[in-house]
Amino acid sequence: MAVPKRKTSPSRRGMRRSHDALKVEAHHECSNCGELKRPHNLCGHCGHYNGREVIAVGL
Repeated sequence: MAVPKRKTSPSRRGMRRSHDALKVEAHHECSNCGELKRPHNLCGHCGHYNGREVIAVGL
């Protein structure tokens, strides 16, 4: 069975894990109502996507 010859230092371990951090979520402003929404997704506040109403949101 393969066993490491030396202990992995915290610095080397951290460098290996540097790509595991969570990314910041992107948000865009809705062109209809101005609320923040995820890009390429329907606006949950007004129901618009790509400049047209997709879902009628009742108030």
